[in-house]
Amino acid sequence: MIGEKLKIALVVTAYFVVSISMVLMNKFLLSKKNSISAPFFITWYQCVLTSLICWILGEWGKKTSKSSCIRTGLGVMPLSLIFVGMITFNNLCLKYVPVSFYLVARSLTIVFNVVLSYLFLGIHTSIAVILCCCVVIFGFYIGADGEINFSLKGTIFGVMSSLFVSLNSIYTKKMISIVDNNSWRLCFYNNTNSIFLFIPLIIIFERNIIMEHLEAFKSLLFWGVMNTAGIFGFLIGIITIAQISLTSPLTHNIAGTAKACVQTLIAVIFLKDKMSLRSAIGTFCVLGGTFMYSLVRSREMDREKAKKQADSILNTEKPVSSEEKESEANPLLPTKHEE
Repeated sequence: MIGEKLKIALVVTAYFVVSISMVLMNKFLLSKKNSISAPFFITWYQCVLTSLICWILGEWGKKTSKSSCIRTGLGVMPLSLIFVGMITFNNLCLKYVPVSFYLVARSLTIVFNVVLSYLFLGIHTSIAVILCCCVVIFGFYIGADGEINFSLKGTIFGVMSSLFVSLNSIYTKKMISIVDNNSWRLCFYNNTNSIFLFIPLIIIFERNIIMEHLEAFKSLLFWGVMNTAGIFGFLIGIITIAQISLTSPLTHNIAGTAKACVQTLIAVIFLKDKMSLRSAIGTFCVLGGTFMYSLVRSREMDREKAKKQADSILNTEKPVSSEEKESEANPLLPTKHEE
């Protein structure tokens, strides 16, 4: 029992450390003078690292032909386009907004989840979930209105990031069957496709920026942070799966909400980000609405699961006729159909 609790504590702690560190390192890479303000290039390099790690650790490559790899990669391409949009807008948001406002700027994910689930999957939403979304929307408005260092561009990028996170979730469910429901293969193909998709974006939008900051490539600090952020990007997937398997999706969502709270406090206390009272109220509303959404959805999913199990039991329990009982009791006697 103690060993199990220790495992959970270590995994949750690792989730906090890795997730918050990723945000801080990406903020460093996107904003510091000794780095390169090139979000496409930075994200591209992290995709390269993730693909390389997946390829080295994965055994699927030994069993899959090259032609099959190409077909699978092309099949996953629609999801990869969404994935590129998601991580691009995420990093662009982080580039223009302070870490303390990062949570609020990207807080509309659950709202888009509800809307897109209805539009694409025809899933209706309960009143309780809609109320939770209203709390989050209110928190987003108050937080944005009260943000001291408000950036319209950064906020728009945050909203777009939320949209693509929701689209990524929906399309992942649709596309994962292409890779035999193997999340690691999907991760590999997604990141590999993204490597090629980012190249034209880098050439078009960031070629001059990179040429002007070639000195940064000589910095050991720059490459240390780049490589660490890329490795952490891979590790967060493993840690997320481990946390859900050891606890539950609800616990993972609650941990994510708590992590966001700690991340905001770190930004205010250590990074000296300034927050107004309205911004603090908005952040609190976003955290509260997200937390309540996790609780409500967890209970709804439990009820749906229990209902499916009950229906399954009812369908399997069929009345046994007297002839079937007699046949079971005397298996050597022929039934009427056999006669």
